[in-house]
Amino acid sequence: MIKKILFILLLSVSFIGFSQQKVEKSIENLSAAPNPFTNSTKITFKSKKASTIYFSVKNVLGKTVFKKTYKTKKGNNSIDFHKDDLATGMYIYSIQDQKKVISKRFVIK
Repeated sequence: MIKKILFILLLSVSFIGFSQQKVEKSIENLSAAPNPFTNSTKITFKSKKASTIYFSVKNVLGKTVFKKTYKTKKGNNSIDFHKDDLATGMYIYSIQDQKKVISKRFVIK
C-alpha cells in the first residue's frame, strides 16, 4: 500500500514538473498588414535574437509558391511580400527558425 502511494506521489510530482516547463518563444507577434491585399503586404514579427529564418508561402493545396531565407535581428523585423504572378485567393505564410514554425494566412484580392 505504501509503495502504491509513493508511486502515485512520484508520478504526480513528475507530471507537475513537466507541465510547468516553459517553452521559450523565439518568434512572436507574427502578422501581415494589409490583409487582404492587392499587390503587396508587410509581414511583421518580433524575434528574441538574431538568427536565420525561412519564410515560405503555400497555396491552399499545400504547394509552396514562394520560399526565401532571411537574417533577422533581435527585436522587430519585417518582410515586404509582393504577390508578383500569384492568383487571387487565400495563402498560408510561415516563418521557421531553429525551434519552431509559425503559420498564418493572408488573402490576395
